[in-house]
Amino acid sequence: MTHLRVTHDHGITTLTLDAPENRNALSAALVTALAGALADCGKDPDVRGVVLAHSGSTFSAGADLKEPPSPYSFVALMRQLVELPKPVVARVAGHVRAGGLGLLGACDIALATRESDFAFTEVRIGVAPAVISLPLLPRMEPRAAARYYLTGERFDAERAAACGLLTEAVDDLDQAVDEVTGALRKASPQGLAEAKRLVTATVLETFDRDAEDLVQRSASLFATKEAREGMTAFFERRDPAWVL
Repeated sequence: MTHLRVTHDHGITTLTLDAPENRNALSAALVTALAGALADCGKDPDVRGVVLAHSGSTFSAGADLKEPPSPYSFVALMRQLVELPKPVVARVAGHVRAGGLGLLGACDIALATRESDFAFTEVRIGVAPAVISLPLLPRMEPRAAARYYLTGERFDAERAAACGLLTEAVDDLDQAVDEVTGALRKASPQGLAEAKRLVTATVLETFDRDAEDLVQRSASLFATKEAREGMTAFFERRDPAWVL
């Protein structure tokens, strides 16, 4: 099972991450399915925009540590979101962690309920938010990125919007998404594609410059003794050895 639901409604395709029992963790199979669905959206002239949604209380907890995608495939997926000639709107009602923040950062518009929360948890298992930095650092306020990258603290949707991770924290998520998708339906396909090229140019420059280095850095980190201890502690539901 790929745990991805695809629905269509009047020019808008919704891709729903649908593995709530696994907190929508990004397995290799799910990344492949999502990439395929995005490719279909990119080629379909009837698709004006894409909504990336989720079932359950977690948008995505990040990589599935039992069946992880390769760093290259995940980088390719984030770049695909950025390069897609259709706008992508993230619809978040819950928790977003680690690699899930990479997906969020790769979307053009990100809307979340005020009750949603976010955390870069990588430092707590002995690694760093390396490859997800590609779409995130060009968009986030530097001081906020430094704090939350380094501490792994949980922060709320208001702070996420203030630091550039979200477009907006909203009271009525359905209404907010409907307003955005309604506006997309009024825009021309060519206008949308060219406008998106303008607003994603800096992000794509970051991919071109840094992707290979960050993939290698991520792979090196995951191979270390500290990362093995961190992941073991995670699966055993205990503190890793370095916690004071």
